[in-house]
Amino acid sequence: MVKPSEASARTVLDLTLSRPPTLGNGRLICIDGPSGSGKTTLAAQVVQLEPAARVVHVDDLLDGWDGLPGLTDQLRTLVMTLAEGRPAAYRRFDWIADRYAETVSVPPGPMLVLEGVGSWAPSYAALVTTSVWLEAPAEVRLARVLTRDGAEIEPQIRAWSVAEQEHLAGTGARGHADVLFGT
Repeated sequence: MVKPSEASARTVLDLTLSRPPTLGNGRLICIDGPSGSGKTTLAAQVVQLEPAARVVHVDDLLDGWDGLPGLTDQLRTLVMTLAEGRPAAYRRFDWIADRYAETVSVPPGPMLVLEGVGSWAPSYAALVTTSVWLEAPAEVRLARVLTRDGAEIEPQIRAWSVAEQEHLAGTGARGHADVLFGT
């Protein structure tokens, strides 16, 4: 495994474009893995290379720190709607206000990138064009998250880590990944 980079994004994009559309007339990339492994960075790099791609940050669909159990159903509804060629929508969770905020529209398009913990699930695996798994050692990931989001969330992120491990083990996302990257 290699550390995600622009070359990694090119690898993901080239693989995705080499495959037929799976999400209606578009393609779906799921970038999954534990918190702090580089998913958001890789998604941004993919969009830099393919500006027509749209990113949905899975964190925006979570109902706060305890939102993982309902995530798969929300994502399945989103991607199934897009696969039918219809616009989809979700309510964005505002982590600062600790409540749902505005509704975000997601029109059908040539490429959708779902990035975040739990972005891949067996219930819509047939709609995924490319599945990517990122990982890094736990201490590296924790340091990245605390640097990004602030030391005050350490108690929540430690509890979250347990829930995310259970969720990711339950989906089997790593074992279904087309591409693996790690640091």
